[in-house]
Formats: sequence, C-alpha cells, structure tokens
Amino acid sequence: MPVEVRMPDLVRLGLVDPFEAEHDEPKQIAKRLEKAGLIDHFNFKHGIFTLARRANGDCSYLHPQTRRCTMYEQRPDTCRKHPQVGPRPGYCPYGDRKFSR
Repeated sequence: MPVEVRMPDLVRLGLVDPFEAEHDEPKQIAKRLEKAGLIDHFNFKHGIFTLARRANGDCSYLHPQTRRCTMYEQRPDTCRKHPQVGPRPGYCPYGDRKFSR
C-alpha cells in the first residue's frame, strides 16, 4: 500500500530539514528525495509525496520480520489516521487475504 505524505511528515521523519521545507521549492525537494530513493512520486498539484517502497510493496519503514513500523513515533499523519484516511478509506490490506483483493 503506498504511503502518501505531505511536507510536515517529511520533516517529522527527518527526510527534510525544517529550513529546507520553508525555503526550498517542493519540486526541488522532491527531486532530491527521488534521487536518494526516499520517495517514488511527487504530485505537484496537491503537494503529496509517495514514500518509496520495497520490491514486495511494503513501506521501507516496515520491519521485514516483526512487521512493525521502525519510525512509529515519527510516523506520517496518513499512518496515524489509518484506516480512516488513505487511498481506500476504511480498508486495511492486512486483514484476511482472501477478502483484500
């Protein structure tokens, strides 16, 4: 499931410096983060960044064995409000697999 974040989330995650967030253009920041492999996409119109994922589709901050968030205290608002907010409100992809597709 893609994790969509906004600039304050990137600052909280430590991916963007507060000064950079305030003074640089979001497009420049997105270009840097994409080059570093930290984001997959930037929606300029809405100011939404999509965090990079592993090859299997997991969030890069999800621990592969424990399946727990490694950045829990700094997690983005999308994760804090899940499943109320997201691409499919009210849907959690971690439920019974036969119903999640």
